[in-house]
Amino acid sequence: MNADEPFDDARTGSLFADQLPAAAGVGAAAPDESLKQLAGALPEQLRLGTSSWHFPGWANRVWDRLYSEKQLSRGGLPAYACHPLFGAVSLDRGFYRPLSVAQYASYAEQVPCSFRFMVKAPARVTDALVRQAGGQGISTNPDFLDANLAWREFAAPASEGLGAKLGALVFQISPLPGHMLSDIHALTARLSDVLRTVQEVKSRVPHAVVAVEVRNPQWLTSMFVDVLKQSGATYCLGLHPKMPAPAEQLPILRQLWPGPFVCRWNLNPKHGAYSYEAARDTYAPFDKLVDPDPATRDILSRVIAGTVSRGQPAFVTINNKAEGCAPESVRALAEAVRALGSRGNRS
Repeated sequence: MNADEPFDDARTGSLFADQLPAAAGVGAAAPDESLKQLAGALPEQLRLGTSSWHFPGWANRVWDRLYSEKQLSRGGLPAYACHPLFGAVSLDRGFYRPLSVAQYASYAEQVPCSFRFMVKAPARVTDALVRQAGGQGISTNPDFLDANLAWREFAAPASEGLGAKLGALVFQISPLPGHMLSDIHALTARLSDVLRTVQEVKSRVPHAVVAVEVRNPQWLTSMFVDVLKQSGATYCLGLHPKMPAPAEQLPILRQLWPGPFVCRWNLNPKHGAYSYEAARDTYAPFDKLVDPDPATRDILSRVIAGTVSRGQPAFVTINNKAEGCAPESVRALAEAVRALGSRGNRS
């Protein structure tokens, strides 16, 4: 498990334990007309979504009523994909245990043809440490940045199972132990091997994007940018307190311009770098915006506009811990994108 990104467990669902319906199926909330109109005003190259879909607090916003986390994890994806603004989802489950071709194919069968998955690579490839359940590192991971393993247990099954519904493969490199940061150039060279190997996905899914997200600013060197360029990969803008502010990361994207935009808006900086649990406890049951961040939405909307203006795809997924309620964050970002487009049309 990633030390700074613990898995959301059933505690959020237990808030409603005495209200849960008995039915196993999951129904979609009926979207209001304003949502449909907003979705229709967005660029076709843009796909917005959230980090997973198993949250009971989204009742009457994404779901037609209250369901348990277990019901949503197993059967919520088709209903999630009915939301007018959700054209993508971050599939993070494979980070903890690699998924099979059949598992990926099962997800693909549940969503429309236009839907895309952002898939997170397994920790076995992207974490330098083997960790305990609580996230504490206990030993060095011998498979860290193993190119053959990255293809065999991640890129190959994801591309085969998801097919055209694969949007982006995201290699989120977990925080590195201090002794490794002194040799970041050697690690970047190993990352290059991984990225060149997994570009084979293009033979299966030509539009698929390969992106790298990091948790240590020491990665952000000219060599890192060169490796991304040479391998045909891009930088995943990871909005997380461990990294510089979004505006300070934009020079990396400018050096890769023009190209796809991949962003995972993970955690509000007010909670600090090690406080996913604090954010979860503050925002649960994730049914309203608590800490709106219009400055970040403004930056993202402008990057999206610049990306799609060059015919490039943009994928943005948002965590509940960004502002308190991911569906409302998606709506607010969509409104910012629409407003920016309207101003551009008038100019």
